[in-house]
Amino acid sequence: MEITEFVETLRLDGSLLADAAEEAGPDARIPACPEWQMRDLVTHIGQVHRWATEFVTQGVQQPSRPPEAPALADDELVAWLREGHHHLVLALDSAPQDLSAWTFLPAPSPLAFWARRQAHETSVHRVDAQQALGASLTPLPSAFAADGIDELLTGFHSRDRSRIRTDVPRTLRLRATNTPGAEWTVSLSDAPPRTVRHHGAGGPEDGKPADCTIEGPAEELYLALWNRLPWDAMTITGDETLSQLWRERAGV
Repeated sequence: MEITEFVETLRLDGSLLADAAEEAGPDARIPACPEWQMRDLVTHIGQVHRWATEFVTQGVQQPSRPPEAPALADDELVAWLREGHHHLVLALDSAPQDLSAWTFLPAPSPLAFWARRQAHETSVHRVDAQQALGASLTPLPSAFAADGIDELLTGFHSRDRSRIRTDVPRTLRLRATNTPGAEWTVSLSDAPPRTVRHHGAGGPEDGKPADCTIEGPAEELYLALWNRLPWDAMTITGDETLSQLWRERAGV
């Protein structure tokens, strides 16, 4: 996907998140994060947007923690969220292609990283806000959802902190049924997972079956992997304990 596509998704989903937060109210519970109310979600994403903006606008080269949120009344939170989101979109829109800044996942460039990461961060939390409101979820393009699966598997769960481990080597295959070339094989062991994406229509070149295969439309698979949708919408074949392992340990 192009950087401009990520920025446009960020623009749309940030606005939808704020709209849902405003309508649901600060006390609404977040289904995927039961310990959170809407005020906690709004505070989190407002901090993350401002944190990302600093890297993009200032070219920060070292990791840092998100800034502390100001002490705001409940009726001020959504406006604060909208302000931070607006500045992040502007920063990404106007950033130079050769931006130099710290990143924490593989990416073609720092600008591509921050645009992609903030688009997915905001989309997943927009789902949280709409679920808290009890509203229908705004659909995501299948190409964007497939990219989010790729970021989760080849980015977050390639790091040492991933808790998706098995005592005996196993393989997990994930397939987005409505997106060509959106198929991954995840090799599991007592080391961090190792993921290969298969871009061809024929799947893995070796033709070996996986111990467990999980498949479904890209958006549903994306949100299930982020534990935002129930897994009963997925087709699971093989060793279902591997899908259970994901549900229990995949939080990032």
